[in-house]
Amino acid sequence: MDSWATAALWIALALGASMVSIRTGISVALIEIFFGVIGGNFLHVHAVPGDWISFLAGFGSVLLTFLAGAEIDPETMRRRAKESFSIGIAAFLLPFAGVWLVTQYALHWQHNAALIAGIALSTTSVAVVYAVMVESGLNTTELGKILLAACFINDLGTVLALGVFFASYNIWLVIFMTVAALTIAFTPKVARWFFERFGGHVSEPEIKFIFLLLFGLGALAAKANSEPVLGAYLLGLVVASIFSERKAMVSHLRTTSFALLTPFYFIKAGTLVSLPAIWAGAGLIGLLLLLKVATKYLGVLPLVRAFKFPPREQHFTTLLMCTGLTFGTISAMFGLSRGLITQQQYTWLVIVVIGSAVIPTIIAERKFRPTHESAALGMPVAAVPDSTPLPIPTKEAAYVLEDSDR
Repeated sequence: MDSWATAALWIALALGASMVSIRTGISVALIEIFFGVIGGNFLHVHAVPGDWISFLAGFGSVLLTFLAGAEIDPETMRRRAKESFSIGIAAFLLPFAGVWLVTQYALHWQHNAALIAGIALSTTSVAVVYAVMVESGLNTTELGKILLAACFINDLGTVLALGVFFASYNIWLVIFMTVAALTIAFTPKVARWFFERFGGHVSEPEIKFIFLLLFGLGALAAKANSEPVLGAYLLGLVVASIFSERKAMVSHLRTTSFALLTPFYFIKAGTLVSLPAIWAGAGLIGLLLLLKVATKYLGVLPLVRAFKFPPREQHFTTLLMCTGLTFGTISAMFGLSRGLITQQQYTWLVIVVIGSAVIPTIIAERKFRPTHESAALGMPVAAVPDSTPLPIPTKEAAYVLEDSDR
């Protein structure tokens, strides 16, 4: 199949996923993974390492990571540092340690495979949490801001773990860390000057400037055998305040990402899922999902009680911290692409990640969704719609989910 026919087939899958997402109100990322599973198992749709599809998929994950970092409110992280950092660290450490130990010593996985499992199932989905916050209006409350900040800390632990355990400790790693630190330190000032001097033109120099930084850090990360998403995540955080002032640029960047790049990433993730492996490992998948949720509860619930969150907010917060999607699939694909896990293990991990994105979210919204007054946690509440049970997803609601649930 030539490149044009291949591109047409992949875009057809992405278009179909968008249409299903709009009609059902389900996250388009989940639908794209599902369409990738169908394509990989029945249509023989696959990406070869190093080809143009794999490149677009890889850059899609990096850009998605950057956008997730740019959604974080730095002011909340400073004001609620104790809550954000402690919840985020506990939500990473306990699942990581629990899954790693169980897979290595009880299930007898290889050491590196067990580490990948621990990292992949330690994540919390900023995308899922953000979608729930926006859909319910809780993003304007103190609870919503703490949750998003804690998600950032949790996933920062994930990308740091990938770098610490699997980077090559050589001169390239030193160069990468040095350049990344300098880039992160100077980007806010340089970016603000550049955007004011060259921004607002149809050629979109602002977006090209961001792409240059991401490509440059990605190239150095590849040389160091590290993960490009680490630099992208931190870079997104340091430009968050600038992005909040430039809504049009953010909208254009999201359009580029969601229309072209991230569909390739999520569809590719789905093509690597083996249906026979799901049937063969159904019991193991259930065990790992239960283990992830249980360790998240053990880490987060005592903390939110200690911080005197109201009872409903305690379980709501803990359940949303159980979710996983983007960084879980990124971690699993990292392991598969480097031969650290088998395709069967990859399939099990991705299915657990998808399950954690769906089941805890449904329970949190249906059973423990707070009111805006209780979610304020004693702080003033911004003007938001009255908190009522979520309606059946409408076409408009699906668009909100599509734009934010990555």
